[in-house]
Amino acid sequence: GSIYYGLSSLQHRGQESCGIAVCDTAGPMGNMNVHRGMGLVNEVFREDTLRALRGNLGIGHVRYSTTGAATLNNAQPLVLNYIKGTLALAHNGNLVNTEELRQELARTGAIFQTTTDSEVIAYYIARERVHTRTVEEAIRRTADRIKGAYGLVIASPRKLIGVRDPLGLKPLCLGKLGDSYIIASESCALSALGAQFLRDVRPGEIITVSPAGISSNLELCREKQAHCIFEYIYFA
Repeated sequence: GSIYYGLSSLQHRGQESCGIAVCDTAGPMGNMNVHRGMGLVNEVFREDTLRALRGNLGIGHVRYSTTGAATLNNAQPLVLNYIKGTLALAHNGNLVNTEELRQELARTGAIFQTTTDSEVIAYYIARERVHTRTVEEAIRRTADRIKGAYGLVIASPRKLIGVRDPLGLKPLCLGKLGDSYIIASESCALSALGAQFLRDVRPGEIITVSPAGISSNLELCREKQAHCIFEYIYFA
């Protein structure tokens, strides 16, 4: 329900498709439930649909086409089942080296289900995760390879992770409601839930929320920052 109301307040960021993926951190590792559809949030999600999405950790997305056509296949969040478990990813932004990365992944056997740059990010994280101790390290290594504008929210079976591109082109903020933390593109999602705005995620910051609490990694941070001029229109 909280993700639904948060997405409704962010509907201006995209009206093409939307989706929610949730899991229970106390349940089995592969228990990610996802529902996606073409259209507005209140068209795709009915009361019975929301009731079926049970869990205490989740991510949601509203989409407009940047890379990839307006099809259900390209709706987010993307959910991957791979050797280390399940990974759900929602991406706002646009990469500039998608084709190079896609070809590299294809040469090592990747089979793509979508035409989005978001799937390239998800595949890279999954591939790096096989060789790393934590999902955060896999995300950091992936962020070293991808170039462009991105705000990411990622759900692994036990963690919620937010990532903002090193230039800070795409917005991301952190809030708190009771004992729960919320990561969203804009603070209006926090206002819709009556949540407290804590701060903006720093450009290049990786924030992890887990049963152990909240932590921050600033290894990707750079001195140079930039703005996406279109964000001023969204925020207005």
